[in-house]
Amino acid sequence: MNPKYRPLMESFQFKNGMKVNNRIVHAPMTISYSRQDGTISDELITYYERHSNGVGMAVTGSTIVTPNSKVFGGELAADHDDKIPSLQRLATTIKKSGAKAILQIFHGGRESSPELVPNREIVSASAVAKEGLDIIPRALEENEIMDIIHAFGASARRAIEAGFDGVEIHGANRFLIQQFFSPHTNQRDDRWGGNIDKRMAFPLAVVDEVQKVVAEWAKQPFLVGYRLSPEEEWTPGITMADTLKLVEVLANKNLDYLHISLMDFWSKPRRGIEDNRSRMEIIHELVGHRVPVIGVGSIHTPDEALRALQSGVPFIALGRELIIDPDWVEKITLGKENEIRTELTLNDREKLGIAESLWLKIIHTPGWFPMAEKVENKL
Repeated sequence: MNPKYRPLMESFQFKNGMKVNNRIVHAPMTISYSRQDGTISDELITYYERHSNGVGMAVTGSTIVTPNSKVFGGELAADHDDKIPSLQRLATTIKKSGAKAILQIFHGGRESSPELVPNREIVSASAVAKEGLDIIPRALEENEIMDIIHAFGASARRAIEAGFDGVEIHGANRFLIQQFFSPHTNQRDDRWGGNIDKRMAFPLAVVDEVQKVVAEWAKQPFLVGYRLSPEEEWTPGITMADTLKLVEVLANKNLDYLHISLMDFWSKPRRGIEDNRSRMEIIHELVGHRVPVIGVGSIHTPDEALRALQSGVPFIALGRELIIDPDWVEKITLGKENEIRTELTLNDREKLGIAESLWLKIIHTPGWFPMAEKVENKL
């Protein structure tokens, strides 16, 4: 291995004693490979067997905690005990190559799809329609909020029983937890909404419930992470100042890591604070000495990953790049970093084991994946 890249391959020990082999994380990507009932398909096993190879941790795509959580169709499910054997199969597959297996748990809220949820009923913090759609979600009632909080805890318990090494609470990407934190989607006037402290109540209640369940059920070190999106583009919406208040509180919650969801690792704040540094650097400076921070966003080459690591964060998550080249980590360890691929071609689907559902998303979402040739002229 080129000594230059050794920092990427150094092991890391969490405060609970769990040790991971290196600083590369398979980022959570909902690739919709599961069966419609949320159980594991052979395609999903093949995908994780191939793409978690060599990473220190692999975080699964969004896993529903209740039947009305679905957004995409084909998500993993941890909403009932009958899913435990299926989840166990996935955990075993990820851990086979030495990676730590992390189950990401979520609820879609107003992002959910009517055709995928019971009675076609969408719920959220408040009755605020998703932009561009005329579907108005129903505001959750107090007892329903408590049920969902307990569902996150129950899903964490199932992850423990299935043999996962941790869970990641999905508080990012406009899903339900973020909807409660955002002044755009949370217009409540009870204990779950209003000022920023009340808007933090639901995210923090989920964290507390998951940690309580882990303390009760985990017999060995088990990670609890939290993923968040730093800002929203609309006004009113989550600002960088809001996010810094949230991460300050989360850092005192004894979480094992924070995962910052960004399309560009080096992107800068939109509003809320005056700071010319990247959002990742700002967050890491504020809380990195208390909780490890995972950075992600348009990192493709080992040099880009190394530069991001040198900003101070201890982990770099790769999503699209591990789909393009599942041997990314292995090539670095073998000194073959010059052979790492950073673009897809239209001939790659079968070679990389990409199922048709994901492949169609890739080629019909311009700019999502770097392509070596223009798609529109080749279909």
